[in-house]
Amino acid sequence: MNCLVDGTIPPSSGLSSSSAVVCCAGLVTVTVLGVNLSKVELAEICARSERYIGTEGGGMDQSISFLAEEGTAKLIEFSPLRATDVKLPSGAVFVIASSCVEMNKAATSHFNTRVVECRLAAKLLAKYKGLQWGKVQRLEEVQADLGVTLEEMLLITEDALHPEPYSPEEVCRCLGISLQEFRTQILSPNTQDVLIFKLYQRAKHVFSEAARVLQFKKVCEEAPDNTVELLGELMNQSHVSCRDLYECSCPELDQLVDICRTFGAQGSRLTGAGWGGCTVSLVPTDKLPSFLANVREAYYQRSDRSLVPENQRLFATKPGGGALVFLEA
Repeated sequence: MNCLVDGTIPPSSGLSSSSAVVCCAGLVTVTVLGVNLSKVELAEICARSERYIGTEGGGMDQSISFLAEEGTAKLIEFSPLRATDVKLPSGAVFVIASSCVEMNKAATSHFNTRVVECRLAAKLLAKYKGLQWGKVQRLEEVQADLGVTLEEMLLITEDALHPEPYSPEEVCRCLGISLQEFRTQILSPNTQDVLIFKLYQRAKHVFSEAARVLQFKKVCEEAPDNTVELLGELMNQSHVSCRDLYECSCPELDQLVDICRTFGAQGSRLTGAGWGGCTVSLVPTDKLPSFLANVREAYYQRSDRSLVPENQRLFATKPGGGALVFLEA
């Protein structure tokens, strides 16, 4: 195949450009070969394929790349993969703002370290509750096995894990395994040298973030008079959790979030993997022109930031459709 790839997503911006390329490549390949796969099957295959570069990512980016529909947000759930429509309020828009800090997930161990910390937290929580922890990989599995709510999992996390960082030796003592087993069976290749693991903080972030997602959907469905305000507060809480518990923000993202809130955003948070990339803000429609002008002046006046093309650093957006093939008649 001879292929030309084009796009307008800023590189390393946390806007799933790498997943978009993978999904596009997958869709083109099966189309050319005449293979019939559903969008769900394609999303799952593409999610698995990205892990070959060594980044232990999930499947959310690939899922929305295929399952997105114009005009509606989607609640993405796994095991099995499914997407549910979520109607967004009409009085506000989402605005993407680039921090102009590029983050390449595959170039550092930041991302995989968080995955390993969540994996370890899941195993310790499972062992604490008397579950078969050996095959447990994800925090969601512990919740599903126990049949409890996210709020109850937060209480269990408080009881089972301590806020102080864990050393590899302490994790091994808790699980009753050797350091060799720990390194070969649990750690990934680029996390072998990590010396501390913040299990309490990572588990608390994951369970509280999942609860915020469900609360966001509930607010959209119930549509109270202060819908935009409530959704914005959930986004603000999310950024605080990303910054303080998951520790995947950076000074530029924090500054940009503060600027966005100052100039009219009801809520603002980092999006994507973090450590750079973009923020997403919920802005009342009537404040959009002044918001864009003020954020542009407050954050992008520095010469290094002004070098980023205008249409790649600050823009309003709305839900669009997912990947598809255009065939000539």
